[in-house]
Amino acid sequence: MPMESRYTDPGPSDDKSVSELVTDVTQKTSTLMREEIELAKAEIREKINQLVRGSVVGIVAGVFAFLALIMLMHGVAWLLNDLVFGNDNFWLGFLVEAAGFLLIAAVAGLIAYRSLMKGAPPTPDQAIEEAKQTRAALEREW
Repeated sequence: MPMESRYTDPGPSDDKSVSELVTDVTQKTSTLMREEIELAKAEIREKINQLVRGSVVGIVAGVFAFLALIMLMHGVAWLLNDLVFGNDNFWLGFLVEAAGFLLIAAVAGLIAYRSLMKGAPPTPDQAIEEAKQTRAALEREW
């Protein structure tokens, strides 16, 4: 005895009136739009969470690197004082280091600015692509 599928394609129905068909299309379109909006919201939430996580970890790493750099550069400034400038002008070692730090800060700021501009604004790319495909499919049908 062959098994029949419980799911069958109802096919076009002559029993529905035009108003019922319009109502059905309207409801399905409304549901589709709500689902697209939910997809966009979820996508943006995910991207923002990733940006926040990455930022927090980067800040923590930066703080510890900064503390280590302070200790290292303090030693280098005293080394410059002893080897290059003599014992009387210890401030010159710190001045040379300060100029180097300003140069590094300028380069780092430029890199950070470019990186932030690439990531902003967090747009729901998948949802936009899905909406374009849905629109194209609906236009082919009509």
